[in-house]
Amino acid sequence: MSLESLRARLPEHAKDLKLNLGSLAAEPVLTQQQLAGTFVASAIAARNAEVTRAILAEFGPKLSPEALAAAKAAAAIMGMNNVYYRFTHLVGGDYANLPAKLRMNVMAKPGVEKVDFELWSLAVSAINGCGMCMEAHEKVVLHGGLSKEAVQAAVRIAAVVHAVAGVLDAEDALASAA
Repeated sequence: MSLESLRARLPEHAKDLKLNLGSLAAEPVLTQQQLAGTFVASAIAARNAEVTRAILAEFGPKLSPEALAAAKAAAAIMGMNNVYYRFTHLVGGDYANLPAKLRMNVMAKPGVEKVDFELWSLAVSAINGCGMCMEAHEKVVLHGGLSKEAVQAAVRIAAVVHAVAGVLDAEDALASAA
């Protein structure tokens, strides 16, 4: 499976997603590693097997083994952190002052440039809807020298990959109901 076959699977009503997926695959604001890692982390966070396979087939070979592992790690750690920190933020009270007691070692040593790992964490946090995490990662990414346009590009990738996963899930559900 490739990005083209994924685009071909999208129905006519998702034509804008098809177009956006194609244009974002060549997003010039991000480095190749940033672009590929954002696609991979976003696909994993979107939780659709077909999307994950197609994105990994397309962008996995563009990453070093260390960068691929880091993109996967960003999706994994944010899957945990986004739930925990969204809870502490939304519920408030003393929870934010209590130690999380969750292992997050990969954030200190992700195996790639810190700014790239943070960008991937930001994209996953956008998919998972954790405002506290998005704010924290955006701050680190901007402080690390990336532009607001790079942040926007990563979040656009996350948004489109997530939407593609949703459309394909719906199409599969409709096909199995018929």
